[in-house]
Amino acid sequence: MVDDDPKSFWNQRFSAAGEAFVFGRDPNDFLARESGRLLPGSQVLSVADGEGRNGVFLAEAGHQVDALEFAPAAVAKSRRLAQERGVAINLIEADVFDWSWPAAAYDAVVAIFIQFAPPGRRQVLFERMLQALKPGGLLLLQGYTPKQLEYATGGPSAVENLYTEAMLLEAFSGHDILLLRTHESVIDEGAGHRGMSALVDVVVQRIAD
Repeated sequence: MVDDDPKSFWNQRFSAAGEAFVFGRDPNDFLARESGRLLPGSQVLSVADGEGRNGVFLAEAGHQVDALEFAPAAVAKSRRLAQERGVAINLIEADVFDWSWPAAAYDAVVAIFIQFAPPGRRQVLFERMLQALKPGGLLLLQGYTPKQLEYATGGPSAVENLYTEAMLLEAFSGHDILLLRTHESVIDEGAGHRGMSALVDVVVQRIAD
Protein backbone atom coordinates (compact mmCIF):
# COMPACT_ATOMS: atom_id res chain seq x y z
CA MET A 1 0.00 0.00 0.00
CA VAL A 2 1.13 3.57 -0.70
CA ASP A 3 0.43 4.79 2.84
CA ASP A 4 2.33 1.91 4.45
CA ASP A 5 5.56 2.26 2.49
CA PRO A 6 5.37 5.04 -0.10
CA LYS A 7 9.04 4.87 -1.04
CA SER A 8 8.84 1.17 -1.93
CA PHE A 9 5.55 1.70 -3.77
CA TRP A 10 6.91 4.48 -5.98
CA ASN A 11 10.27 2.84 -6.50
CA GLN A 12 8.53 -0.32 -7.68
CA ARG A 13 6.26 1.69 -9.96
CA PHE A 14 9.19 3.45 -11.62
CA SER A 15 11.21 0.22 -11.79
CA ALA A 16 8.38 -1.82 -13.28
CA ALA A 17 8.21 0.54 -16.26
CA GLY A 18 11.68 -0.56 -17.32
CA GLU A 19 13.21 1.92 -19.75
CA ALA A 20 9.88 3.72 -20.20
CA PHE A 21 9.07 6.90 -18.31
CA VAL A 22 5.86 6.54 -16.29
CA PHE A 23 4.95 10.23 -16.71
CA GLY A 24 6.75 10.79 -19.99
CA ARG A 25 9.86 12.75 -20.90
CA ASP A 26 8.20 16.06 -21.70
CA PRO A 27 7.51 18.75 -19.10
CA ASN A 28 4.15 19.29 -17.49
CA ASP A 29 2.01 21.64 -19.61
CA PHE A 30 1.26 24.03 -16.75
CA LEU A 31 4.95 24.32 -15.93
CA ALA A 32 5.84 24.92 -19.57
CA ARG A 33 3.21 27.68 -19.77
CA GLU A 34 4.12 29.43 -16.54
CA SER A 35 7.92 29.03 -16.53
CA GLY A 36 8.18 32.34 -18.36
CA ARG A 37 7.55 33.98 -14.99
CA LEU A 38 11.04 32.86 -13.86
CA LEU A 39 13.95 35.24 -14.27
CA PRO A 40 16.87 33.93 -16.36
CA GLY A 41 19.25 31.71 -14.42
CA SER A 42 16.89 31.23 -11.49
CA GLN A 43 17.71 28.86 -8.64
CA VAL A 44 14.82 26.37 -8.73
CA LEU A 45 13.74 23.46 -6.55
CA SER A 46 11.56 20.79 -8.18
CA VAL A 47 9.75 18.85 -5.45
CA ALA A 48 9.11 15.13 -5.94
CA ASP A 49 10.62 15.51 -9.40
CA GLY A 50 10.09 11.86 -10.35
CA GLU A 51 11.94 10.77 -13.47
CA GLY A 52 13.22 14.24 -14.23
CA ARG A 53 10.97 15.57 -16.98
CA ASN A 54 10.34 18.87 -15.18
CA GLY A 55 13.77 19.37 -13.65
CA VAL A 56 15.49 18.67 -16.95
CA PHE A 57 13.15 21.06 -18.79
CA LEU A 58 14.04 23.83 -16.34
CA ALA A 59 17.75 23.12 -16.72
CA GLU A 60 17.37 23.26 -20.50
CA ALA A 61 15.86 26.73 -20.02
CA GLY A 62 19.04 27.83 -18.27
CA HIS A 63 17.98 27.56 -14.63
CA GLN A 64 20.00 26.05 -11.77
CA VAL A 65 17.92 23.08 -10.64
CA ASP A 66 17.78 21.04 -7.47
CA ALA A 67 15.55 17.99 -8.05
CA LEU A 68 14.22 16.37 -4.87
CA GLU A 69 13.04 12.75 -5.22
CA PHE A 70 13.07 9.75 -2.89
CA ALA A 71 12.72 6.80 -5.30
CA PRO A 72 16.13 5.52 -6.47
CA ALA A 73 14.68 4.16 -9.72
CA ALA A 74 13.28 7.60 -10.57
CA VAL A 75 16.55 9.33 -9.69
CA ALA A 76 18.42 6.98 -12.02
CA LYS A 77 16.06 7.89 -14.87
CA SER A 78 16.48 11.58 -14.10
CA ARG A 79 20.22 11.22 -14.33
CA ARG A 80 19.92 9.44 -17.67
CA LEU A 81 17.49 11.99 -19.08
CA ALA A 82 19.74 14.89 -18.05
CA GLN A 83 22.70 13.21 -19.71
CA GLU A 84 20.70 12.60 -22.89
CA ARG A 85 19.65 16.27 -23.01
CA GLY A 86 23.14 17.54 -22.17
CA VAL A 87 22.20 19.43 -19.01
CA ALA A 88 23.17 19.24 -15.36
CA ILE A 89 20.72 19.05 -12.48
CA ASN A 90 21.52 18.52 -8.82
CA LEU A 91 19.74 15.29 -7.86
CA ILE A 92 18.80 15.05 -4.18
CA GLU A 93 17.64 11.58 -3.15
CA ALA A 94 15.58 12.24 -0.04
CA ASP A 95 12.05 12.16 1.34
CA VAL A 96 10.37 15.58 1.37
CA PHE A 97 9.54 15.12 5.05
CA ASP A 98 13.04 14.04 6.08
CA TRP A 99 15.10 16.49 4.02
CA SER A 100 16.69 19.49 5.73
CA TRP A 101 14.96 22.23 3.77
CA PRO A 102 17.06 25.36 3.30
CA ALA A 103 15.59 28.74 4.16
CA ALA A 104 15.13 31.48 1.56
CA ALA A 105 17.33 29.60 -0.93
CA TYR A 106 15.29 29.48 -4.14
CA ASP A 107 13.85 31.89 -6.66
CA ALA A 108 11.17 29.34 -7.48
CA VAL A 109 9.78 26.07 -6.17
CA VAL A 110 7.96 23.78 -8.59
CA ALA A 111 5.49 21.21 -7.25
CA ILE A 112 3.64 19.22 -9.90
CA PHE A 113 1.15 16.54 -8.77
CA ILE A 114 2.59 16.13 -5.26
CA GLN A 115 -0.73 14.94 -3.81
CA PHE A 116 0.72 12.07 -1.80
CA ALA A 117 0.35 13.90 1.53
CA PRO A 118 -2.82 13.83 3.67
CA PRO A 119 -4.14 17.22 4.83
CA GLY A 120 -2.08 17.51 8.03
CA ARG A 121 1.22 16.72 6.38
CA ARG A 122 0.25 18.63 3.25
CA GLN A 123 0.19 21.92 5.15
CA VAL A 124 3.63 21.15 6.59
CA LEU A 125 4.92 20.54 3.08
CA PHE A 126 3.36 23.75 1.77
CA GLU A 127 4.99 25.72 4.60
CA ARG A 128 8.39 24.20 3.91
CA MET A 129 8.13 25.04 0.22
CA LEU A 130 7.25 28.64 1.02
CA GLN A 131 10.04 28.96 3.57
CA ALA A 132 12.53 27.65 1.00
CA LEU A 133 11.66 30.58 -1.28
CA LYS A 134 13.46 33.88 -1.22
CA PRO A 135 11.12 36.80 -0.52
CA GLY A 136 9.41 37.51 -3.82
CA GLY A 137 10.07 33.96 -5.01
CA LEU A 138 7.43 31.93 -6.81
CA LEU A 139 5.71 28.64 -6.01
CA LEU A 140 4.30 26.94 -9.12
CA LEU A 141 1.85 24.21 -8.08
CA GLN A 142 -0.52 22.02 -10.07
CA GLY A 143 -2.77 19.30 -8.77
CA TYR A 144 -6.05 17.49 -9.23
CA THR A 145 -9.44 18.60 -7.90
CA PRO A 146 -12.02 16.21 -6.41
CA LYS A 147 -13.77 15.94 -9.80
CA GLN A 148 -10.71 13.97 -10.92
CA LEU A 149 -12.16 10.94 -9.13
CA GLU A 150 -14.80 10.81 -11.89
CA TYR A 151 -12.17 10.76 -14.64
CA ALA A 152 -9.71 8.35 -12.95
CA THR A 153 -6.95 9.34 -15.38
CA GLY A 154 -4.27 9.76 -12.71
CA GLY A 155 -3.75 11.02 -9.20
CA PRO A 156 -4.71 9.73 -5.75
CA SER A 157 -7.96 7.94 -4.98
CA ALA A 158 -8.32 9.66 -1.58
CA VAL A 159 -10.52 12.74 -1.96
CA GLU A 160 -8.90 14.41 1.04
CA ASN A 161 -5.60 14.54 -0.85
CA LEU A 162 -7.12 16.53 -3.72
CA TYR A 163 -7.15 20.33 -3.98
CA THR A 164 -9.93 22.90 -4.09
CA GLU A 165 -9.58 26.60 -4.72
CA ALA A 166 -10.86 27.34 -1.22
CA MET A 167 -8.27 25.03 0.35
CA LEU A 168 -5.44 26.63 -1.62
CA LEU A 169 -6.60 30.16 -0.77
CA GLU A 170 -6.51 29.24 2.90
CA ALA A 171 -3.20 27.38 2.66
CA PHE A 172 -1.44 30.33 1.03
CA SER A 173 -3.18 33.17 2.83
CA GLY A 174 -0.74 35.92 3.67
CA HIS A 175 1.07 35.54 0.36
CA ASP A 176 0.25 36.91 -3.07
CA ILE A 177 -1.68 34.51 -5.30
CA LEU A 178 -0.83 35.50 -8.86
CA LEU A 179 -2.81 32.72 -10.51
CA LEU A 180 -5.54 30.39 -9.32
CA ARG A 181 -7.43 28.48 -11.99
CA THR A 182 -9.49 25.29 -12.04
CA HIS A 183 -10.13 23.66 -15.40
CA GLU A 184 -10.82 20.39 -17.14
CA SER A 185 -8.21 19.60 -19.78
CA VAL A 186 -6.82 16.63 -21.64
CA ILE A 187 -3.29 15.80 -20.58
CA ASP A 188 -0.85 13.30 -22.05
CA GLU A 189 1.99 12.69 -19.62
CA GLY A 190 3.07 9.12 -20.17
CA ALA A 191 0.92 6.21 -19.09
CA GLY A 192 0.57 7.68 -15.60
CA HIS A 193 -1.39 10.81 -16.49
CA ARG A 194 -3.40 10.53 -19.69
CA GLY A 195 -6.86 11.72 -20.66
CA MET A 196 -9.41 14.29 -19.55
CA SER A 197 -8.43 15.61 -16.13
CA ALA A 198 -9.79 17.98 -13.48
CA LEU A 199 -6.95 20.33 -12.61
CA VAL A 200 -6.11 23.34 -10.51
CA ASP A 201 -3.17 25.65 -11.21
CA VAL A 202 -1.75 28.08 -8.68
CA VAL A 203 1.18 30.48 -8.68
CA VAL A 204 2.04 32.00 -5.30
CA GLN A 205 4.56 34.76 -4.62
CA ARG A 206 6.15 34.71 -1.21
CA ILE A 207 5.84 38.04 0.54
CA ALA A 208 8.75 39.47 2.51
CA ASP A 209 8.72 38.54 6.19
